[in-house]
Amino acid sequence: MKKITYVTGNWAKIASAKQALEPLGFEIDNIKMETPEIQADDVTEVSKYSAKWACEELKVPVLKNDTGLFVNALKGFPGVYTHYVQDTIGEDGLLKLMEGLEDRTAYFKESIAYCEPGKEPVVFDAVTKGTIDVKKSGEHGWSWDFIFIPEGETKTLANFEDEIRWGFWKSSEVYKELAEYLDSINKGN
Repeated sequence: MKKITYVTGNWAKIASAKQALEPLGFEIDNIKMETPEIQADDVTEVSKYSAKWACEELKVPVLKNDTGLFVNALKGFPGVYTHYVQDTIGEDGLLKLMEGLEDRTAYFKESIAYCEPGKEPVVFDAVTKGTIDVKKSGEHGWSWDFIFIPEGETKTLANFEDEIRWGFWKSSEVYKELAEYLDSINKGN
């Protein structure tokens, strides 16, 4: 069984990786560690750089994830600064920035980078489209779940139980692509 270390403290990300990869014979463990985040315009570049750095530090195959919320009316802000914006102005601050804006479209871009020692990272991206509500609502989830309405729905993610809420995210597609990639390179060995 090949072991992959997921560099994250997020239990939901770990569970998703385990669900996709363990049936293929990959063992997923995790470590929570700070990795440098380069100044970039795209979460793909951030995850790629962080995965390479973590892989070189740990000397084992790693997964690293970076996710950003991109609001079209704000020219993609907060984007790569999503975590910082959450920690500083939060959902209330973003809603304040969007007061009076008609275009409420937004999307989450999730980028998962896989890297093996001595190799360049391979990156898989997913986009979950939706809109930003005019106010917070719901009682489930955390963070942006209280203001993000997934495409095709009329309520924020926070209005749905975990099992339903997770179904809206396109990240499951990313893990499936990663699983197919790992399965193909595993068969080649």
